[in-house]
Amino acid sequence: MARLDINRSGEMEVFVRVVELGGFSAAARAFRMTPSAVSKLVARLEDRLGARLVHRNTRGLQLTSEGCVFYERSVRLLADLEEAERGVTTSETPSGRVRINANVPFGTHILLPRVQDFLALHPAITLDITLTDQVVDLLEARTDVAIRAGPLKPSNLIARKLGETRYAIVGSPAYLQRMGTPRKVADLERHNRLGFSYVRAVQHWPFVERGATVSVPCVGNVQASDGEALRHLVLGGVGLARLAGFQVREDLKAGRLVAVLEDQNSGDTEAVHAVFLDTAGHLPARVRAFLDYFSKVGLG
Repeated sequence: MARLDINRSGEMEVFVRVVELGGFSAAARAFRMTPSAVSKLVARLEDRLGARLVHRNTRGLQLTSEGCVFYERSVRLLADLEEAERGVTTSETPSGRVRINANVPFGTHILLPRVQDFLALHPAITLDITLTDQVVDLLEARTDVAIRAGPLKPSNLIARKLGETRYAIVGSPAYLQRMGTPRKVADLERHNRLGFSYVRAVQHWPFVERGATVSVPCVGNVQASDGEALRHLVLGGVGLARLAGFQVREDLKAGRLVAVLEDQNSGDTEAVHAVFLDTAGHLPARVRAFLDYFSKVGLG
């Protein structure tokens, strides 16, 4: 039988905070302990488990494979404990930090404009936002929620659909005046077709012509790492790009951009999901509040 004088949940909580804050000193400040006391606690935990959980080096801490497993399971168990405590309380105010990794277009046009409204509803929550179009490992990046567009690969992550977006080929009025407005798919041959620089990006544009689906290679003299960079290039008259509807909605309304070849648009859509670690059905209230709010907001 396990010894009763071992505070396992306390050890887990300290270890999780060491991982999330990136070191013993930061965790020590959070718990009002000394870095030495935190280091010794983790060392005792490793001795009891008989496994190395973290590598210590001059650049900081790096989780071992055993440490990754223990961290993920500790997060789940602490969430279960929080849920159990919540079950005997009359109310709960979501609080704490939510770490979010979002693609740049969603972050720019959906997330950031609504941060103030969200925080007004949940003043005890703080947000840590990273915008990138690169797919990150949630555990390695210490991320609670990631926003991902397109098909999801099989994984142990849980996904909540936020909505779907339709794509359009857009250009600036100045560019179209200079190069001409394409009226049929073949006209794109003389246009600068801007695309993405990362490997997983779709490198062609789909159209429907005479009832058949055709694809046009995305060939241009500029590539960019994210959709918002492409949007600014298009606004600057560099060329045409295929961008998400929610990303260019206001530009189209204001006349800053013009959609072309809409009568031959394939009409395909791309789903946008919020993904998060499997917590055995028990999300921290802070993460649940974020997901609930942005699920209602969608891509509108």
